Amino acid sequence: MKEWVINFIDQTGMPTSITVSKDQEPSREDAAVLIRAQLFPVIDKANLNDFEGRVDKPIEKSLEEHGGVKIISITAAA
Repeated sequence: MKEWVINFIDQTGMPTSITVSKDQEPSREDAAVLIRAQLFPVIDKANLNDFEGRVDKPIEKSLEEHGGVKIISITAAA
């Protein structure tokens, strides 16, 4: 497996990163799921599935709009 570094701005405005092991580069939505699990574990466990008004990247969009979290980049670890 390959190591990937996900760089993002957290809810306090600080640049933060997490490293994950995956065979392929995670998508931005996959990265959003991992970030949400780390920053908001209670929300991550809640069933927030809403089929009305679906957007392409619901978790990434929700993190940015409601949590102030913005994904900056996903890169291979050195």
